[in-house]
Amino acid sequence: MDPMEQARHHMVAEQLASRDIQDARVLDAMRRVPRHAFVPAEREHEAYLDRPVPIAEGQTISQPYIVALTAQALQIGPDARVLEIGAGSGYAAAVLAELAREVVTVERHPLLAAEAAARLASLRYGNIWVVTGDGTRGYPERAPYDAIAVTASGPRVPKALLHQLAPGGRMVIPVGPDEHQQELVLVTRGSEDGVFSEQNLGAVRFVPLVGEDGWARADGR
Repeated sequence: MDPMEQARHHMVAEQLASRDIQDARVLDAMRRVPRHAFVPAEREHEAYLDRPVPIAEGQTISQPYIVALTAQALQIGPDARVLEIGAGSGYAAAVLAELAREVVTVERHPLLAAEAAARLASLRYGNIWVVTGDGTRGYPERAPYDAIAVTASGPRVPKALLHQLAPGGRMVIPVGPDEHQQELVLVTRGSEDGVFSEQNLGAVRFVPLVGEDGWARADGR
């Protein structure tokens, strides 16, 4: 086992399995995806630490625990179609792609989108589509989605994402009035009546969700 693989297995054991991540498919996905391939080269040594890592355009690659918590809460089946908002470096999309039939990930920064697409292609993820655009509008062309993962915090759950969530589907999104007050929320759509319900998964801190139905400016104001 090479040092990076060893670090990855240690991450799963110490940061995930020892906490509340018990979904075997999620743990296996986290073991398989080479997180160090998704961080800047000069930060490769930080890839398997229990914290987010800065990437280009003022964005971050989320803490491993948050990626795993989101994936576990979404309860993604092998035939699921998943929408991710905020591709970043492509890491979370890769984890989701290990669990689902297909993943569409929307990134508003063209540079990040292009780099993520190239990186995912080099790692042979053929079931991920990287789209450049306003994530708060989702991607209706391939809706509805069985699961939606949002990796930036907005002031509310965007209506477009609610409309694109399939009956019985689940969405995880950080919501809060500013960068200091955010909660990770699980939104579930009833399979029969289509009614939405919410569950608070805990306090978090994410970069701002910028767009038509999010924050108007990158600084969150």
